[in-house]
Amino acid sequence: MNRKLSKPGPIPQQFSPFRLRISRSKIHRWGVFALDAIPRGKKVIEYLGDHLTLPQASRRFRRNLRLGKPRDNVYFARLNRHIVIDGFTSRSGAQFINHSCDPNLSVRRIRGRLLLFSRRRIQSGEELFSDYAFKRDLPKVPCHCGSPKCRGMMNRK
Repeated sequence: MNRKLSKPGPIPQQFSPFRLRISRSKIHRWGVFALDAIPRGKKVIEYLGDHLTLPQASRRFRRNLRLGKPRDNVYFARLNRHIVIDGFTSRSGAQFINHSCDPNLSVRRIRGRLLLFSRRRIQSGEELFSDYAFKRDLPKVPCHCGSPKCRGMMNRK
């Protein structure tokens, strides 16, 4: 298992048809920024990493807590009802896309892949955002996106 995170800097072209960069974010730690204008409706990047069952993801999360790794270093994304992708094991950079209640990316699950597409035209220099839309029944996670549409939490209404 490759546990090496992408470093701040350009995201390799093999992961996106657009030039992207990992840099400091005003929202939370690191973010992904467009270096090119991105047209509406285009595939921007795939969320990559180890595919885990829910019990495997739970064990990995608990093990990381025991090892003293911070909770905000968790990069899990649910692919479907049975599989979670651990983005921590990827070097694609998609794991650094931050949450916003007014995202410029949408998530599509296609044939066992988690793809992020542009919802609108994205300007060069703009940070990329996805709505994490955590389930309502999960513990509430505060949101600090700063959008006028902010619902105050990353969970669905």
